[in-house]
Amino acid sequence: MSAQMNRAQSSNGWLKTYYYLRFAVSAAWVLAAVTVAKAVPTLAVVMLVAYPLWDALANYVDAQRSGGLGRNRSQLLNFAVSIITAIAVAIALGRGMNAVLAVYGVWAVISGAFQLLTALRRWKISGAQWAMILSGAQSALAGLFFVKMAGGTEAIGIANVAPYAAFGAFYFLVSAVWLSVSDILRKSPQAVR
Repeated sequence: MSAQMNRAQSSNGWLKTYYYLRFAVSAAWVLAAVTVAKAVPTLAVVMLVAYPLWDALANYVDAQRSGGLGRNRSQLLNFAVSIITAIAVAIALGRGMNAVLAVYGVWAVISGAFQLLTALRRWKISGAQWAMILSGAQSALAGLFFVKMAGGTEAIGIANVAPYAAFGAFYFLVSAVWLSVSDILRKSPQAVR
């Protein structure tokens, strides 16, 4: 087995676990946002600040497992932007949900671009990156929509952010399942021998 193939399998094993975890956390966040948090403002505040912090932590851990932040500049930048976003959301909460949605919009554009860059970098050694590219592009488009929506007069709450997180969860699940099926297909001919 070649060194590149070993590296790809090792990378795919970590990414599969990582993508399933990202899916689970995002799905739980969405469920809480559309059920409990929309009626409990204190919980909504905590969740709105926690979501970019979770993204920062996830990018940090993934980068560490993939050679460190120094080798993964797009994740380093995504980590930094997500920390700054959490702080900006905490500040924006004092101005209202329109301001929070605007911050989320800018974050979605920037983090989506960094996610897309990370997926492009991984394209040759890891599977399921097409879904991460789509996710990054859709994140950027959703961010533009958020910024436009934040300038309107419509009442905004945590439920407005939930579809963004739901699409992220969907793409992480697609990537995880794609990697799982790829592993099964790759191992099945070996099992027959």
